[in-house]
Amino acid sequence: MEHAQPNKEIATFAGGCFWCMVQPFDTLPGIESVISGYTGGHTENPTYQEVGTETTGHAEAVQITFQPELFPYERLLDIYWQLIDPTDRGGQFGDRGSSYRTAIFVHNEEQRKKAEASKQALQKSKRFKKPIVTEIVPAAQFFPAEDEHQDYYNTHRRSYNMYHDYSGRVEFAERSWHTKKDKERLRQQLTEPQYSVTQNGETEPAFRNEFWNNEREGLYVDIINGDPMFSSKDKYDAGTGWPTFSKPIEEGWIRKESDLSNGQARTALRGRISKSHLGHLVQDGSKPPQYRINSASLRFIPAAELEEEGYGRFKHHFA
Repeated sequence: MEHAQPNKEIATFAGGCFWCMVQPFDTLPGIESVISGYTGGHTENPTYQEVGTETTGHAEAVQITFQPELFPYERLLDIYWQLIDPTDRGGQFGDRGSSYRTAIFVHNEEQRKKAEASKQALQKSKRFKKPIVTEIVPAAQFFPAEDEHQDYYNTHRRSYNMYHDYSGRVEFAERSWHTKKDKERLRQQLTEPQYSVTQNGETEPAFRNEFWNNEREGLYVDIINGDPMFSSKDKYDAGTGWPTFSKPIEEGWIRKESDLSNGQARTALRGRISKSHLGHLVQDGSKPPQYRINSASLRFIPAAELEEEGYGRFKHHFA
């Protein structure tokens, strides 16, 4: 039996230095590639040096090839807005000039409508006091950047981290998207244990949590935004009193980071997009890795309800 080829689309975003615009999209489920390059100008095959002179009209941008069934264009827009200062006409953070302008380059009418709707919603939210000035314009020819600028966050980690950490981008995003109102909204959405675990990194009591002994078939999703995290097929009893899984259902939804709290060196697990604390990766050389997760960070969807809940593409896991 032949499998249908996945539908693919291209999205193009300018958001200042393209070094910082790759990692937030890269390797997410449904994202096939993220290419750094130049677009929106009037010269052919520009170089990094030429674009930097501000004479080509081009902006540094990223071109994303994605599968909309797995990662809709609207979610790309959600990520994009949180990476930039959409009120700045003169560049982004420490990078000044039109080559560092923000812009959404749309490839069809559907993308234009979705981009315009998201921009209007952001303006109406009054998250920013100044007007949203990010342009939404038709996509132009995209010129991939030189090899040294591709996948920069991986190939030049030290220089990337120094630039990224001191650019002001992270502080701006934290200040703009994790406000008191945002935290209060989450407090109203979540129970106290859910908030304490997901937002403050706490660990719920062993054997006194919702899913440690749940044996039903189904999918465990992020309590914050519904991203699919784990399958009951990969869940097992590790004797710890917490839900334990041998692996995520898709690795790209999870971020691993060092955790030195409580006087221990551990690997914390977070939802890549929600940034919510999930639990810890426990590694013992004599045993397989354990994804030890807090029930309070998850919502369980029974296998029989996957279609109606919008997770029909995972039904084959339980056939």
